[in-house]
Amino acid sequence: MLKKIYESLILKFPIPVLSVLFIIIAALAYQASKLEVDASAETLLLEDDADLQFMRETSKRYPSGLDMLIISFAPNNDLLSDETLHSIDQICEKLKNMERVDSVMSILNVPLLENGSSAIKELVNDVTTLRSPYVNLEKAREELLTSPIYSENFVSKDLKTTSIVVMLKADTVYIELLEKRNQTRLKAESNEAVKEDKEAFAAASNAFKNYRDELRLKERRTIEDIREILKEHKDDGSLFLGGVNMIAVDMIHFVKSDLTYFGAILFLLLTFVLWIIFRQIRYVVLPLLICAVSIVSTAGILGFFGWEVTVISSNFVALQLILTISIVLHLTVRYRELAAKYPKVAQKELVLLAVLSKAKPSFFAVFTTIIGFLSLMLSSIKPVINFGWMMASGITMSLIIAFTVFPAILVILPKKRLYVKFEKEFAFSSFCAKIVEKHGFFVVITATCMVIFALAGIQKIRVENSFINYFKPSTQIYQGMKNIDQNLGGTTPMDVIVHFNEDKNAQAEEDDFEVEFAADKNDPKYWFTPKVTNTAMRVHDYFDNGEFIGKVQSLGTLLKVGERLNNGRELDSFELALIYTKLPKAYKDMILSPYINIENNELRFTMRLIDSDPNLKRNELIQKANEELKGIITPDIGTYRLSGAMVLYNNMLQSLFKSQILTLGVVALTFLIIFIPLFRSFRASLLAILSNLIPMGVVFGFMGFIGIPLDMMTITVAAISIGMGVDNVIHYIHRFKEELRQNGGDYTKAMHSSHDSIGYAMYYTTISTALGFGVLIFSNFMPTIYFGMLTVAVMIMVFFGAIILLPKLLLIFKPFDDCQNPFYRKPLLFLAKLAAKYKS
Repeated sequence: MLKKIYESLILKFPIPVLSVLFIIIAALAYQASKLEVDASAETLLLEDDADLQFMRETSKRYPSGLDMLIISFAPNNDLLSDETLHSIDQICEKLKNMERVDSVMSILNVPLLENGSSAIKELVNDVTTLRSPYVNLEKAREELLTSPIYSENFVSKDLKTTSIVVMLKADTVYIELLEKRNQTRLKAESNEAVKEDKEAFAAASNAFKNYRDELRLKERRTIEDIREILKEHKDDGSLFLGGVNMIAVDMIHFVKSDLTYFGAILFLLLTFVLWIIFRQIRYVVLPLLICAVSIVSTAGILGFFGWEVTVISSNFVALQLILTISIVLHLTVRYRELAAKYPKVAQKELVLLAVLSKAKPSFFAVFTTIIGFLSLMLSSIKPVINFGWMMASGITMSLIIAFTVFPAILVILPKKRLYVKFEKEFAFSSFCAKIVEKHGFFVVITATCMVIFALAGIQKIRVENSFINYFKPSTQIYQGMKNIDQNLGGTTPMDVIVHFNEDKNAQAEEDDFEVEFAADKNDPKYWFTPKVTNTAMRVHDYFDNGEFIGKVQSLGTLLKVGERLNNGRELDSFELALIYTKLPKAYKDMILSPYINIENNELRFTMRLIDSDPNLKRNELIQKANEELKGIITPDIGTYRLSGAMVLYNNMLQSLFKSQILTLGVVALTFLIIFIPLFRSFRASLLAILSNLIPMGVVFGFMGFIGIPLDMMTITVAAISIGMGVDNVIHYIHRFKEELRQNGGDYTKAMHSSHDSIGYAMYYTTISTALGFGVLIFSNFMPTIYFGMLTVAVMIMVFFGAIILLPKLLLIFKPFDDCQNPFYRKPLLFLAKLAAKYKS
């Protein structure tokens, strides 16, 4: 049937076929203009994560760090000098005048509780700041350096760096649209969902997406305006901007840059490589044309279905180019091989024979690659799932376009004398064949050592998610986060929410306290009981003394300050209630409201982790905290739960790790099932899987030994590489069987003939693949760099596995002698009869 399609349509009417195809491509090119980028934090979260739902609920009761930007300022002069304070004042005033800024906090307007009277009653009525005319600068310096509220929060330990906190206006419309989208999504995905539920979800999603895009433009302008303000004061000292909003804005810029930058560089590199190999314009232009058409088509499909490019899928252009060039190179090498072997055969017949001979192995090679990408669908992270769909649809388009455009254009072109100097002078595949034949013992010993190395190294692999190390040191994101991490108490936020039992703390502790207030026991002023304050101090101290924990803020912070004000005596319930009721709202929102919620009977502890510490093991820290807090917050006191970005991203990574490790076995088993009817040999199928897995294991073993962690990008290398890696195995065994038949069953001769034919295509595709993934090292995003480096290493190792290890295993085990075994012979004869009947 395939032969009839080519003879009666593609090769008979090439120009009309190309015209129709390019009209379709033009329509897809229009849809490609709708392709959008989403680098928000939501793209890296588990949608069904219970911790995410919990954080969204608690964020309604407490201020969120998502609408906050932090400026770290290391002035040239003394921090409390008139020049520095004047610079801070100018920066703050300019920031306050910005449209989206709600408030600005700095050392100028934070309450200096130890600068005035130590009496609580007087303190709450007359709060001193650095702007107060009667402020004592020496006392202020001492308080900023030693106060639990400000040290490593608003100032560094050496008093050389300070922070300016910019609170952005909360966008209630965005929050409402987000909640509506999430609610309608749950209904649409439920088993009881009806058509109206799905329509409501689609409408809510579109409304949210449109508003989100408008908000991002405003956020980008806000970030740009703030950076302009900081540039105006660059002579005053070192200024760095940090915060979730800034990271999201910069990430979108990085992703867009990677999409265009990688594509352009890779095109240039492929042009150079194709010219070096073939030295003929048609074999340079034709592959690149097919690659370009495939990318445009895939981008059009993504735009049509509304799939957005995220951090995880930002390298899809490079992947698409690499996968497409692999298909086209196999076609090109096969055509050139036939043209050299049969110089008198007509062009049409050569093209037809080349296409038909590569159709089966190319289809199965693409099919296994698709399976590798589709294994990503078993993840719970939507961008990862979409990435799997994106690449599966992209490689499908590449296969269709390559097997249409390549023969249609080539059949129009006249035959031309081949340039084969490169193949003759650089016969690397022949060199590999000699190693297989003459150094077989060395190959086997090396493979055995590789297995031992892989097994030992893989056990050392850890899963980590370091935000700072996601970026190059030269980027603004890295510099800002590093400065804040080392000088201002850490970066990665984590919360602990403690909910008290209702019957344990909503009562007064002393009769004179009840008389003093003459109030009902449900009055919020009676909430600060010893049970609450003791729990606050114990939990605060636990994290404050913990390794890898930076700044901890809670009610315990205020209690510690109270001890300093009372000359070592703890604040009692009366004094806490006085602060709660009498402290001006602006200061109360700074030091008290973010950490208690009397209405919900709970405490909140916020902390930041030292993300740059190379010894930090995030999952272990979370597990340890969950276990050890049981001894502090006993069931008679209440319950607790860890929350925040640290927990959410760790959940994402652990989920992705489990899903990908489990699916590797499923993918390998699926390949085995596919290979058995394809190769018609169970042993050959096992050898094919083995020669692919051993080289991959070496790379992951290497990662374990040198300490490269698995993160959200590198963890997908295994699934992607196993899908792409088997391509060489499929092409080699398919060709080996043909050569075995032509050489009368002589395995050694078949091996040499295979190396001298398909070996070149494998070598060329590996060069192209290595260059393609190597381009990723120019990214500003470190996971992308690691992804590129590891994939290059895997593809090179898999190439050697296919051209050295696999041939040696074929020579040792002679798997195609299975056809003489009665156990295999009957089913194979049955399949052969079916094939003959179908052909007739």
